[in-house]
Amino acid sequence: MTSALEKLRILSQDSQYDLACACGTSDAERRRRGADGRWLYPVPLASGGTGIMFKTLLSNCCTNDCRYCPLRGNADARRCTLTPDELVELFLEQNRKQWMLGLFLSSGVIGTPDRTMDRLLAAAELLRRKHRYRGWIHLKIIPGASRAAIDEALKLASAVSLNIEVPTAKHFQKLSASKDFYRDIVEPVRYIARATAPGSPHARVRKTTQFIVGASDESDREIVKCMEGLYRRLDFERVYFSAYQPGLGDPGIPGERETDIFHAPDRLTREHRLYQTDFLIRKYRFDPSEMVFDEKGNLSLACDPKAMWAEHHPEFFPVRVNTADREALLRVPGLGPAAVEKILHFRRIRRLGFLGAAGIRGKLAEKAARYCDFS
Repeated sequence: MTSALEKLRILSQDSQYDLACACGTSDAERRRRGADGRWLYPVPLASGGTGIMFKTLLSNCCTNDCRYCPLRGNADARRCTLTPDELVELFLEQNRKQWMLGLFLSSGVIGTPDRTMDRLLAAAELLRRKHRYRGWIHLKIIPGASRAAIDEALKLASAVSLNIEVPTAKHFQKLSASKDFYRDIVEPVRYIARATAPGSPHARVRKTTQFIVGASDESDREIVKCMEGLYRRLDFERVYFSAYQPGLGDPGIPGERETDIFHAPDRLTREHRLYQTDFLIRKYRFDPSEMVFDEKGNLSLACDPKAMWAEHHPEFFPVRVNTADREALLRVPGLGPAAVEKILHFRRIRRLGFLGAAGIRGKLAEKAARYCDFS
């Protein structure tokens, strides 16, 4: 019989395919293994520093046929399931050894979406009501879950996520025959948005989603258009991207073909460009319509999206560093929000003759200086 700890090692390993709880951009924020083999995910805190997220599946058994997923129903995988009690005890034991920011809990589909949700909710309810746990709980909403199950998750969770996977039904049909894009993905996503809208009882609950990039043959333009709707119409907090890696899925999907629009070495670069575009839209106040795509609707792999915008808008430059507003400074390639705040701070004290006077140095400063006027 497989022990609960051994099941946790297997399920924690398999949870790596779901990124919708955290995305590290520095070594301090990237996932790492704990002493017992489980994955721990550092999450940036609003107060500074990071907290550790305990992340696992409740089960890697799955009745769905998601053709990009190595845990799909017809795949060869070592299957196991934790009971809600086992999961809770393992989490609390780890939390006693090392303080955890919280729990990210997902699962393969055990029979039906609501049967699976019942088990996820049972674990969350044990933590909240029996053990009086007040930390962070991120629950995955299973595609096709009922509104009643979603409502219960919103009562118990600090955050929820439902992966949208691809931007359109056309691409979804290439990846799954057991799920319906509108019924199982789009409608629950919209319901979560309504149920967490400002002024609603669950407005405090954060909501995120994830694209599996390159499993189908979608373009970057299609992803960015869908991302715009998730942010602007549905008020999602974060959209994550996971580059599909060949060999994980069914050999017949577009992402496994030699004619795929991106070769394997380019897939992570594509993922990175989408994250850069996401930051431009969320943090830099760029409009999605300003992104530059090639004739196939894809972002440049050779050049970051802000530099591409600058290349297509020479009339905007140079930017006058000592008088430009925050939004104009954020358009300068090489300058991020932190650098712009330094400029705004130091120019109140003295006139800046070069970026180093604001403590901005290195290659990014050299890149930015080409677009700046210090007169």
